[in-house]
Amino acid sequence: MASPERTLLVVCGVAGCLAVALGAFGAHALRGYLESLPDGASRQRVWETAAHYHLVHSLAIAVAAYLAGKPGATSVPFVAGFCFLAGIVLFSGSLYAMSLTGVRALGAITPFGGLAFIAGWALVAVAAWRM
Repeated sequence: MASPERTLLVVCGVAGCLAVALGAFGAHALRGYLESLPDGASRQRVWETAAHYHLVHSLAIAVAAYLAGKPGATSVPFVAGFCFLAGIVLFSGSLYAMSLTGVRALGAITPFGGLAFIAGWALVAVAAWRM
């Protein structure tokens, strides 16, 4: 069985890779499509926000992995890492989907991702305090 540290680092790598790929896709391949839409500039900004938060929180998973690898670490940093992953899926995922489809109702999911990000950062603080 993989260690919590190793698991989080793999998740970090995959999430970071996807963040860069989706960011590049939005900046290049998707831009022309979005610019052709009446609300295209707004949808492009939404995509950029999704990619930004996706990449930042991919790196936050590495912070959680670092804490998970410390001697005597509890499950707190591991849970923090998966809060960040949940935030990426809910926050960035809903924004990616909203940007592609124009369905504004998907924005109702976004705050749940934001709450997961907040929980992840709070758990990082708790894990660091306990070191």
